[in-house]
Order: sequence, then C-alpha cells, then structure tokens
Amino acid sequence: MSLILSSYSDHVGTATFNHAETRNSLSNELLHELIEALQLFARRKARAVIIRAHPGVKVWSSGFDINELPVPGRDPLSYNDPLEQALREIQLFPAPVIAMIEGSVWGGACDLAFICDMAVGCPACSFAITPAKIGVPYNSTGILHFINVVGPRMAREMFFTARPIDAERALQIGILNHLVPTEELERYCYGLAHQIAENSPLAIAVIKEQLRLLGNSHPLSPETFERIQGLRRKVYDSYDYLEGKNAFNEKRKPDFKGE
Repeated sequence: MSLILSSYSDHVGTATFNHAETRNSLSNELLHELIEALQLFARRKARAVIIRAHPGVKVWSSGFDINELPVPGRDPLSYNDPLEQALREIQLFPAPVIAMIEGSVWGGACDLAFICDMAVGCPACSFAITPAKIGVPYNSTGILHFINVVGPRMAREMFFTARPIDAERALQIGILNHLVPTEELERYCYGLAHQIAENSPLAIAVIKEQLRLLGNSHPLSPETFERIQGLRRKVYDSYDYLEGKNAFNEKRKPDFKGE
C-alpha cells in the first residue's frame, strides 16, 4: 500500500497522506514516499504543490513515529534523518508548497506544516508540538521554524506546555494563512494553487529561494552550535528519553526524573 498518494493536474501536484492505521504518522517509509512525490513533481515542473490528508480525517498527522526513535545515545533528529530530509525537500522545492490542514497536527507534523510556504485550515484543525511530553530534545532547525512562524514567545508556550493551539488562535498567530469552512477547504486550496500557477514560475522560484536565504541569514557561531548540541545530548542520553518512549508504547503517563 502506498503511504502517499500522488496526483498531478494543471501544473499542480497533490501529495495525500494515506496511512489511517497510524493516523498518518511520519514513519521513515511515509517520509521517503513524500520525498519521492516531491521529486516527481519537480521533474514535471509543478508550479504549486498541495500536501493534505483524506477529507474527513480527525488527525492530519500524528507526527514522528515514536517507534522509530533511536535508542538513547543517538540524536533522534539528525541532519540525515528522513524527517529532516523531507523538510529540506519542501524548503528547496522550486515552487510554493501549500499545507491543506484538516484535523489535528501533532509533534513533527507541525514542523512539516510550518515549513510549507502557506497553510490553509478549517475549524477542526489544531496544532501541538509535543517533544516535552516524551522527553525528546528538539533540534535547532526545527525550533527556528517555529520562531520564524509564531515568534519566540509563542514558540516557548507551545514547546513548554505541549498544549494544542486551536484553529482560531492558529490564524491569529500566523500558523494559518487562511481559515475557511470545512466544506470549502479543498476548493479554496486548489483555487489558491491555480492562482499561483498562472504567475511566472521562474520569478516565484527565485523569490522563494530569496525568502529562504534571508530567513536563514543569522548564522550560529561554532561555539553556539556546539553548546546547543551538548545541551541536546544531555536529553537523548538521559533516563527521561527512554522513559518517554517506554511510557508512550505502554500507554501510560511518563514518570520523568529530570535526569
């Protein structure tokens, strides 16, 4: 079974999550299929891409597949992991990528939705970033994605509390570009994509890359980078990291020790 369904029409590509059994969790297999879909759309010179779930879902994506988190001692979100590869594929895609959001968005799926160029949601959508609930140290690029979208104060609240942000609040703080009724979501997103497709694809590709480069124009010093990596290593070497994973699999509340 394909975990990503791909379609292409009128210069617009669509990648649809297709793994209801795991609530569209971002397994390595699903992420690789998403990357392949984006690469196919690039070869076909798509002028816009929509990433979506099936209509009527309660969960757009449940986030990173916790069963695929590495054992303690290894960075759970390193540069070459499939989630990071998929995020870069979206960032570097030479046309706008639109997240069509119906249902709740959890954990690393928030990162995926935030890295898209635009996001359109309906009243049923919500967003929660949950690494603190399972003892996972989020990586610096992911945190920067949140800061760039919602600002540092809201990023702190989302990471520290792991509390969901509802659709109205998501629109207010800039997670969503547009909030539309559920029955209009598909029509609105494809209307937006086709409007983009009518404009100059070369100009849009250049502007998208300019925005990416300017958004990343504050490099970290080597000392700061090493400091961040050392802080994260404390977490994925810890008791709490293993406890969070075990508690999730055993469907119980974790007993974090802070060590």
